[in-house]
Formats: sequence, C-alpha cells, structure tokens
Amino acid sequence: MTDQVIPTTASRGRLLRAPLIAGGAGLAVFALLHFRDPHVEGAYGFCPFLFLTGEPCPGCGGLRAVNLLTRGEVAAAVSSNLLAVALVSVGVVAWLVWLGRRARGLPARYLTWSARTVTAMGVLAAVFGIARVTPWGAWLAP
Repeated sequence: MTDQVIPTTASRGRLLRAPLIAGGAGLAVFALLHFRDPHVEGAYGFCPFLFLTGEPCPGCGGLRAVNLLTRGEVAAAVSSNLLAVALVSVGVVAWLVWLGRRARGLPARYLTWSARTVTAMGVLAAVFGIARVTPWGAWLAP
C-alpha cells in the first residue's frame, strides 16, 4: 500500500478533528490519574472481582500503572500491571499513526479489530489474569 494522498471531500481540519479530540480526552485521563493518585485506598472505588474473590483481576493495578507512567516510573508501572503498560503503549502508538495518516490527508481509523484479534486479546487477558495469581506468575501480581 502506498502513502499517496487520497482525495477526500473532508478538509484537513475535519480529518484531524477526531484524533485531536481523542488525544485531548486521553491527556485528560492521564492528567486525572497523575493528580488524583490511585495508590490512595478507595480513590477510585474498588474492584468487584477482587472484592468477591480476593484475587486480582487482569485490570487490577492498571490505574496505578498509568499514574506511575505519568510520573516517568516505567519499571514501577510494569510492576503494577504489565498488561496495562502494554495496552497504553499500543494505544499511544496507534494514536500517533492515526494522527499522522490524517495529517497527510489519508483516511484512517484509530483501531480496527477483527474478531480474531478480539478473541486473542481476551485469551491474553485471561492467561495474564490466571498467571498473576499462580506461584510462577506472582511477579505479575499488583
């Protein structure tokens, strides 16, 4: 596939609107997690899975991981939730690609996932969730 500019009826400003709004929303979430520390007990409520089972879900530690990423503490973020750090990284790279393609006048979507990709991500989350509560995956626990 070549990166030719495909003529569209939309202006460059209109093409950039969605990526810029999404980027602003992402920055707002990062700012919230930076300034309202999720390390404080009950700052964002509780995890129903953890409450019911006593075991962390695949998302447990994700808010703390993003908070630590906003502070530049990558190793600590990975220690809080490796999966969340990977998802944030993929999300940021995908957003940059989306923004870049739109800036060049190319029609592009943020992410398009096939059923196979969604299934693989679900399996990965389940394996991660199970591994972090086993003795050999204890290093993945929040």
